[in-house]
Amino acid sequence: MAIRQDTLWAKFLAPVVEKLIDQKCINELQNRIDWQAEIDRFQTPGFVYPTYYQGKNYHGIEGGYLTQAAAITYDQITFYVLPPYEPWVRQSLIDEIRTQPRKILDIGCGTGSMTFLLKQAFPGAGVTGLELSPYMLAVAEDRSRRSGVDIEWRHGTAELTQLESGSFDLITAALLFHETPPAVTQTILTECYRLLAPGGKILILDGNQRSLRSFDLLNNVFEEPYIKSYAAGNLDAWVGKAGFDDVRTQEVFGIHQVTSGVKS
Repeated sequence: MAIRQDTLWAKFLAPVVEKLIDQKCINELQNRIDWQAEIDRFQTPGFVYPTYYQGKNYHGIEGGYLTQAAAITYDQITFYVLPPYEPWVRQSLIDEIRTQPRKILDIGCGTGSMTFLLKQAFPGAGVTGLELSPYMLAVAEDRSRRSGVDIEWRHGTAELTQLESGSFDLITAALLFHETPPAVTQTILTECYRLLAPGGKILILDGNQRSLRSFDLLNNVFEEPYIKSYAAGNLDAWVGKAGFDDVRTQEVFGIHQVTSGVKS
């Protein structure tokens, strides 16, 4: 198990956020889900997790996203730590969708925060959320069931989805690539290119690489094992290398960015 890092989150922010979150809601969620049944339903028997993901701490949680703790606290914590206001930040990705997509894939969907927004914005589209953590998918499925929203949840790696080529016209990734090594990011982007139909678009919401490079303090806010290599890279170049055209990035509130590319 990785040793927890001494971050700004651990020192100053976590105690404040812990006082703001609704512990009763978290307890109810934890008790409502049959965790083993959900994991068995989503996870293929014998599934092997990538080495870059196993045993890594994220956001100060030992074991990272392969834990109940990460899954049941993610939504409430993210609401307070995605400045200036999480709904505005996520809406910035939705605002970049200028067409009416019919099939949408949200990779690294977590508990479905962006996936539900996509379905709300495009109710007639078929929406699929792909996630590596079955614990996160258990929470996403619980939200779907309680709200009556029809979303397909799939467990697996974004770098090898085993989905049909050319089967989507929009792929999104929110807050994913600062949590993957650059080589894995490149593989995921190549897989996204394969999955998109001609004319399809990829949209990526993540931390602003320029700001992360300029203000190194931002890299020490949370425990993120790959954030410095993400900050040192160039998402535009990675997307272009995967084969996408019309690659562009827009800054969002100075500390986030939305990057897009089109498959010709």
